[in-house]
Amino acid sequence: MNEAVDNMQKLLVYRNILQDDLVQKLFYPLDDSACFELASQYITRAELLALEGNVLKSYLIYLILRDDNIFSRTAEKADLPLGSSLMQAVIQDIVILRNFLCSSSSIMIPSELLINYVPTAIISNADLYELTTYLLDSTGKYSPEHIAGKLINYYARHGYGEMANYKFFRWDTAEGLIGINHYDPITLEDIVGYERQKQALINNTEAFLAGKPCHNVLLVGARGTGKSSSAKAIANRYYSSGLRLVEVPKHGLKSIPTLMKSLRSFGKKFILFLDDLSFEETELEYKYLKSMLEGGVELKPDNVLIYATSNRRHLVRETWSDRSDNSDDIHRPDTVHEKLSLSDRFGLTLTYMTPSQEEYFAIVEEVAKKKNLSFDYSKLRADALQWETLHSGRSGRTAQQFIAHLLGSCQEPT
Repeated sequence: MNEAVDNMQKLLVYRNILQDDLVQKLFYPLDDSACFELASQYITRAELLALEGNVLKSYLIYLILRDDNIFSRTAEKADLPLGSSLMQAVIQDIVILRNFLCSSSSIMIPSELLINYVPTAIISNADLYELTTYLLDSTGKYSPEHIAGKLINYYARHGYGEMANYKFFRWDTAEGLIGINHYDPITLEDIVGYERQKQALINNTEAFLAGKPCHNVLLVGARGTGKSSSAKAIANRYYSSGLRLVEVPKHGLKSIPTLMKSLRSFGKKFILFLDDLSFEETELEYKYLKSMLEGGVELKPDNVLIYATSNRRHLVRETWSDRSDNSDDIHRPDTVHEKLSLSDRFGLTLTYMTPSQEEYFAIVEEVAKKKNLSFDYSKLRADALQWETLHSGRSGRTAQQFIAHLLGSCQEPT
């Protein structure tokens, strides 16, 4: 082995990279069969991770940017200054890694195809491209200190590990945080109307990101009006500002303390997304949510906020017997207050009402324009009215379904 390869064993901060199965195979001589097997594995990684150019070098840089180590964890918090000794260790590692990447004989290419690979899916990432340029520079134009600073900015902006890979997560009691590969790319501009509600959500989210007082939010109202879409659109808009969305199913509320402990360690900001939330009398998960919102012994982390959607203003189902004088509940008023208190613990409630007829037509027309659908206004309105009558009433969702029907059947109302 040459010196650049030998020095990889001296890594201090980025030692996790040496444990990667594909990286380990670069350090030892391989026969022809093993070389092509390795090339096959790298092609698979290139397609899964959208790696371009020299796949082996791109993969190593990918590992550097995603690595979970004391440097990336400290830099990700952004507000914590790095100690001089840690910086010295990082700079030493950068020198080793750059020498390894730039040494023509360090990485044996088992197939010429891997030298200038073009993946099926190309993902534009300016930060990744910039850091690749720095780490592959063999001229000395960029100092190790300069590269360390860029890495700090990268971790603060994108995070490390799974936080750098995903915008959306789902909380699973058994598996923990699961990154969502295929997420809804909706934007706030895609949601027609409800400007007051969207602006309130923007203001609250920006206050949260700025470390200012903010509220947990309950988005309540008629079905199909854009409540869930608004929450997802907020996460899309503020991803580059360090916001991540974690969807928590109702049955996952029991393990909320475990989730909070996990999220507290990150410098990123998280919105816990509780979609279509409501509880029957026999479902006691709402007590865990109440404790999380206010009143529990363990405080909710400062980097966590809750956005919940529901068709019910009062999240826990009430019955007439709850309020009846004939109820056999000895402390009937206490029972009523117990059920109402969950909704009260959200500091901000945004109501999404069913659109009026004119508002519904406006949504239909706006969606049609965004889909580049040519139409006659009178015919479009008449068809939209018929669609609304035969389907689930007026809503943004109904309007989207109507336009999708027109596009799918090529029945443009012209």
